[in-house]
Amino acid sequence: MASAAAATYTTIPISGIDVIYRSTQNLSASLSRCRPWPEFLATVSALDLPPSLSAASLRLRRNAAYFSLNYAIIVTACAAVSLITTPVALILLGFLLFLWLILHFFREDPLLVWGRHVSDWAVIAGLAVLSILALWITGPLHNLSIGIIVGLLISVVHGVLRNPEGLFLDENDAVSTGLIAPHSTARSGGAPFTPPL
Repeated sequence: MASAAAATYTTIPISGIDVIYRSTQNLSASLSRCRPWPEFLATVSALDLPPSLSAASLRLRRNAAYFSLNYAIIVTACAAVSLITTPVALILLGFLLFLWLILHFFREDPLLVWGRHVSDWAVIAGLAVLSILALWITGPLHNLSIGIIVGLLISVVHGVLRNPEGLFLDENDAVSTGLIAPHSTARSGGAPFTPPL
């Protein structure tokens, strides 16, 4: 039997402004998935020491999956606080972070500049060169690394101490973290289960 031909997809080029607009919409949608801070800053009863190292590892993985955006905000805030003494570096690196988010992480469409398609590798290379130049010119590498390390430590301590029992995961989160098996239409063995009415 002949195999089906591979599907080819083409994209309709859109302007750079539209790419940036759609990327900011994606960024906004992503930030809206942040877990509520009162839930993140749980009561003392939700904090306890894990009984073993494997339980600590499991807690860290579950909390990292559930609170990933909260942890990213904490690391970013710690990095920003570490740059308070160098406001030029703070502004420049904040602008570069915005460029990385808009032009790389949340961009879905191809980027057109003066009617020419800009490849993903060119965008990454350009952003990397700009980032290295900004870090080299402003010189905040020591303070920035300390801020990032402090943010990561805060996130790891919270992830280990926060008991994930009782956290609500939606079905897609539960499947992706392996807590439940994906729904399958073809069951292996036995009669299908029909709940009583």
